[in-house]
Amino acid sequence: MAIPPFKAYLFDVDGTLLDSAPDICGAVLSVLKNTSRPDVPVSFLERYIGKHLDELFADLFPEAGREQIDEWVREYRVVYPARGHRATKLYPDVAESLGRLGGRKTTATTKGTQTAVNILTQFGLAGHFQHIQGTDGFPSKPKPDVLFKAMEAIGAKPEDCLMVGDSVPDLVAGKAAGVKVCAVSYGYGLVEELRACEPDYWIDSITELHSLRS
Repeated sequence: MAIPPFKAYLFDVDGTLLDSAPDICGAVLSVLKNTSRPDVPVSFLERYIGKHLDELFADLFPEAGREQIDEWVREYRVVYPARGHRATKLYPDVAESLGRLGGRKTTATTKGTQTAVNILTQFGLAGHFQHIQGTDGFPSKPKPDVLFKAMEAIGAKPEDCLMVGDSVPDLVAGKAAGVKVCAVSYGYGLVEELRACEPDYWIDSITELHSLRS
């Protein structure tokens, strides 16, 4: 195997490895069906993938209190796994590219760790990672906490790492953590918003990671 361009890679999950919007947005719509806004467009909901659910519900319902938002989040966390990820798909060439990439690999996702483990196992990706890190009881991206936890788990220094993601929070968190950042164009982030973050690299396919140089 060729020497990988980076010693370690940190991957977002939703919109980067998995096209999971149908299940994520479907679960949110299930929660919203008993609210005053049951018909929020999926295109709107996709913009919040990778952000904390608190932000979505707070923006949709600025009048809602903390208790109500917490209840909606709890309901989502029941509904989402119950869907069984049946509408979720791997992006093209993900498994093959992770297998060929080399280096240490971990996730840095807004999903909880166990949820991330479950879905990556279901789609046959878990074995490609030395560690799977989700957001458990600490601030989510764009704060860098999940990246620091992930790097600590695999014994990597920021200068060794590349963060790969499709959203503004991914890129902002990566820069805050002191790692190089790579934006993917095929996920849910708006290209103009990603471009404003000035990522170090752009890729249109995960296969292009092999040709990057640190």
